Amino acid sequence: MRFNSISISISNSNSNTPPSEPDETLTLDRNSPILVAQDYTLLVSDQVLTVILSNLAKSQQLSSCLVCKRWLKISGGLVKSLRLLDWDFLDSGRLGFRFPNLIDVDIVQACIISPRNSGICLSNKFVSIHVNSFISDNECVWKPDFLSTRAVDRGVRILAQGCPNLRRLVLCGVSIEGLVSIANECLALQELELCSCTDLDLKGLAGFRNLQILKLIGSVNGLYDSVISDIGLTILAQVCPRLLKLELVGCEGSYDGIKAIGQCCQMMEELTLCDHKLEGGWLAALSYCTNLKTLKFQSCKFIDPNPGPSEHLGSCPTLEELYLERCQLRDKQGLGALFLVCEAVRDLVFADCWGLDNNAFSAASVCRRVASLSLEGCSLLTMDGFEPVVHSWKEVKRLKVVACNNIKDSAMSPELATLFSLLKELKWRPDSKSILSSGLEGTGVWQRGGRSFKI
Repeated sequence: MRFNSISISISNSNSNTPPSEPDETLTLDRNSPILVAQDYTLLVSDQVLTVILSNLAKSQQLSSCLVCKRWLKISGGLVKSLRLLDWDFLDSGRLGFRFPNLIDVDIVQACIISPRNSGICLSNKFVSIHVNSFISDNECVWKPDFLSTRAVDRGVRILAQGCPNLRRLVLCGVSIEGLVSIANECLALQELELCSCTDLDLKGLAGFRNLQILKLIGSVNGLYDSVISDIGLTILAQVCPRLLKLELVGCEGSYDGIKAIGQCCQMMEELTLCDHKLEGGWLAALSYCTNLKTLKFQSCKFIDPNPGPSEHLGSCPTLEELYLERCQLRDKQGLGALFLVCEAVRDLVFADCWGLDNNAFSAASVCRRVASLSLEGCSLLTMDGFEPVVHSWKEVKRLKVVACNNIKDSAMSPELATLFSLLKELKWRPDSKSILSSGLEGTGVWQRGGRSFKI
């Protein structure tokens, strides 16, 4: 779409220049009033203009907001997802008026009081904020302040009234009253993320009839320290029986809390634990999750410090996928207990895990039904520990090994090479340095006095 720019000219009676067309220009004359250009877009209906603007790139959509108030309103209705940075924009009621069709809103960053003029930015995977250079007596970097619970509840109430079609919402520091107002107004809400909440605040989840995905962030190092214990997990299990996916970040608890979730949330198919602080013995409660299909561990310092006797662990017969990402696997007892509970798993993924050596990986041989294995960034594992476990899996069809520098091609046996030829999918890049050096063999690169290159 192309628009002619509006020019401003001053006419002179002695000028020989022909006048511009009055419909496309704005003409200023000393003896005549200002003539406003005709807006031909008024002939286009709002529905047609909405379709036109929706096909523009995002950068062009932002520019189109500046054309007129009508375009501003229509382009605002096209925005579906928003991360709020200015709390006053929500508190004044302008958010719902400006973007009436929002379905995904994140207000966490706006709930944090941080200096706007600071050049120091603190970032993690949850939030990015500006901080000052103050260091406390215990040599800890300054922790930010948060809005009061009353202010957050008031803003959440305004948000619920202005955007009743929300389907995903990320909140911070909200209480029971704020959650109740969301539940009463946003009936279609399906995904909720709660930061910095307490056990009793979770009672407000009882009014969400269609909630299917829930993420609880109990504590984040450097930002806040809130506690989600067995009390909160039990309340959660009782008020949200229809959950399909649950993610617990920095949460405490034990066997009792996980057991309550397994018994009440019988439809739950995916459970994610990130940097958990669960007490020893909690692994045995996974057997109560009778419909669990995916289990993920992310950034965990341990699996289970005291799993107990293996005969009391039980198992998850419906489990299909097990992910271990950026975890410390130095506790061989806890890792071995995890493999016993997940013995029916089909897809096994290790990504950038510390402590996964030959001894630890050998415990995975109890998972006889593994059909897909992915190893990435596991530098302690060697071919001596890798090959026997892969041979013990009779149903393996897919294999991915990347950046595992101690697994050498030179140590591969003919039996393993034969197994590779039978796989449906194979990605084999265990030692990228050796592959590169072999590819450059005979070129003189990397040799004393030889050629060099830059990438």
